[in-house]
Amino acid sequence: MDYADIVVAVVGVFAVAWIADLLTGRRGLFAASLVAATGAACGWFLAVRVFGVATMDDFLWTAWAIGGSVLALIAFYLFRNTR
Repeated sequence: MDYADIVVAVVGVFAVAWIADLLTGRRGLFAASLVAATGAACGWFLAVRVFGVATMDDFLWTAWAIGGSVLALIAFYLFRNTR
């Protein structure tokens, strides 16, 4: 197994979380990273295990993981209770 795609996925998910944290101005990087990592795991699971559109040998699952983290962050900031 090639580990370069795993490194790209981890760095990409952290970059998405960092950008989302900067755009919202909240300074909650840990929460954003946790939500992005959970979304990435869901994206990977959907691509590899549920739909079967990618394998771990492909590079396509990284796009699904990053897409899942983006969708999770959008939902997190959209439905978060701000008092």
